[in-house]
Amino acid sequence: MSWLTFLIVGLIAGWLAGVITRAAGFGCIMDIVVGVIGAVIGGWLLSLIDIVPNSFLGHVGTATVGAVLFLLVLNAVAGRPPGRR
Repeated sequence: MSWLTFLIVGLIAGWLAGVITRAAGFGCIMDIVVGVIGAVIGGWLLSLIDIVPNSFLGHVGTATVGAVLFLLVLNAVAGRPPGRR
C-alpha cells in the first residue's frame, strides 16, 4: 500500500470512527492521525486471529474498527461518556 493510500484510508477511517462514536469533529489532520492509529490497532488485532485484508474496503474496515476502539478507550481514560459533543 502506498503512503497516499495509507493516508486516504486513515482519513476515511478517522472520519467514520468519529461519526460512529459521535465524537466532536476532529478536522482533516486529526482524522488522519486517528485513522492511522486505528489501522495499527486494527491490523494488530486481526493479525492475532490470522486475518489479512486484501482490498481497499478491507483496509478501511480494519482501520475503522481500530479507530473506534482507540476513541472509546481515549474517551474512557479522559472520563467522557461516548457520544458527547
